[in-house]
Amino acid sequence: MAMTEQAAGSDGDVPRGRPSEVFFAFLKLGLTSFGGPIAHLGYFRDELVVRRRWLDDHAYADLVALCQFLPGPASSQVGFALGMMRAGWLGAFSAFLAFTLPSALILTAFALLAPAIGGTVGGGALHGLKIVAVAIVAQAVWGMARNLCPDRGRSAIAVAAVALLAWVPGSGGMLAAIVMGAVVGLALGQGETKPTGGRLAVSVSRPMAGGAILSFVALLAVLPLLAGHSQTLAVIDSFYRAGALVFGGGHVVLPLLDAEVVRSGWVTPDAFLAGYGAAQAVPGPLFTFAAYLGAILGPEPNGFLGATIALLAVFLPGFLVLVGVLPFWDRFRAKPVAQSLMRGANAAVVGILGAALYSPVFTSAVTDLRDFALATAGFVALMVWKAPPWSVVALSAVVGIVVALLG
Repeated sequence: MAMTEQAAGSDGDVPRGRPSEVFFAFLKLGLTSFGGPIAHLGYFRDELVVRRRWLDDHAYADLVALCQFLPGPASSQVGFALGMMRAGWLGAFSAFLAFTLPSALILTAFALLAPAIGGTVGGGALHGLKIVAVAIVAQAVWGMARNLCPDRGRSAIAVAAVALLAWVPGSGGMLAAIVMGAVVGLALGQGETKPTGGRLAVSVSRPMAGGAILSFVALLAVLPLLAGHSQTLAVIDSFYRAGALVFGGGHVVLPLLDAEVVRSGWVTPDAFLAGYGAAQAVPGPLFTFAAYLGAILGPEPNGFLGATIALLAVFLPGFLVLVGVLPFWDRFRAKPVAQSLMRGANAAVVGILGAALYSPVFTSAVTDLRDFALATAGFVALMVWKAPPWSVVALSAVVGIVVALLG
C-alpha cells in the first residue's frame, strides 16, 4: 500500500500542482478543520483524496501510518508531505503556512488581548477555559489508552510511566519514560512483519534525508548548551525539545510544554491552562498553542516575535525527522523491532498524558465540587454526546461567567 510515482503525480495521470493551489487548499482546511489530529486526517482525506484526487486511498493510508509512527504533529506532517508530493518543496511550505496560520493568529491575538479581560466576567471565562481543559485531556487519555494500551503489557508500561514521573518530574522524566517504554516494548516483541510496496514519491534524496536526521539530533544536543547564552536561544531550546518528544498525539505536547515554560516560571499555570482550553476552540493544529505561549512569555522575546519563534521551534523537529525517514520508510516500517519499540513508547506516552491530567490540569483547575461538575459535564458531552470541542469550550466559558456572576 505504498505510494508510486504515478500516484504522486510525477509522471502519471495526476499532474503536478502549483504552490498557490496547495496554499489555498490548505488554507480552507486551516479555517475549517476542528477536532484535533484524527479529525484533521479525515478532513484531509475528504478534501484531497476524495474531492481533489491528489492521491489514492492506499497512498494516503501509508503516509498517515508514517506520520503517526514519528514524533511530531501527525496532521501537520501529513500536510507537509502532501504539499511536497503535489508541488515540491514550495508546496510543502505552502501547506504548512496555510494550515497553521489561521489558528496561530487567533491564539496570538487571544494571548495579547487576555490581560485586558479583567473583572468578574473575564475571570469567570478564563476559569471556564481552565476547567474545559480537564475534559479535553481526559478524553484524549481515554481514547489513547484504548488504542495504544489494549493489553496487559502496554497497560503496565503506562502505569510505570506515571510512577516514574512521580519521582522524576519534568522533561527529563518524560524522556526517561519514553525510553523505558521503548525498551520494554522491544522486550515484549509484539511487532509483526508487514509487506510493503513502492516508495513514497517525494523530492527527498538520501543525502538530504541524512542531513535532516543529523540536524534533528544535533539541535537536540547543542541547543541546551547554547541556551544559557541568551533568552532567545533558551526559548528555541525549550520549544524544540517539546516538539521533538511528542509521540502518540498532539495532546502530548501539553505536559512537555508545561515542563518547559511553567516550571521555568515563564508562564503562570493559570494562563497556561486558559490558553490550552482556548486552543481547543480554534481550527488547525494543536501545536499552534505554542504561538500563544510564545506571545505571553514573561521574559522577552514575547509578543508577535515570541509567538513566531515558539511556533517555528516546536514544528521544526517533526518536519526534520519526517524528511529524514521518507526515503527509508518502507524498509524500516517492515521490521518487527521498529514496531515493538514504537508500541512500547506510545504506551508510555499514555502514562505521560495521564500524569498531566492530574497535574497540572486537574489540580490547577478544579477547586470545588462545582468545578468538578462542570469538568464532568464537559467530558460527558465530548465522549457520550459527541459534541464538537469548540462548542464545549464556548459553553464552559459561558458557564464560568455565570458561576462567577452568581458568586
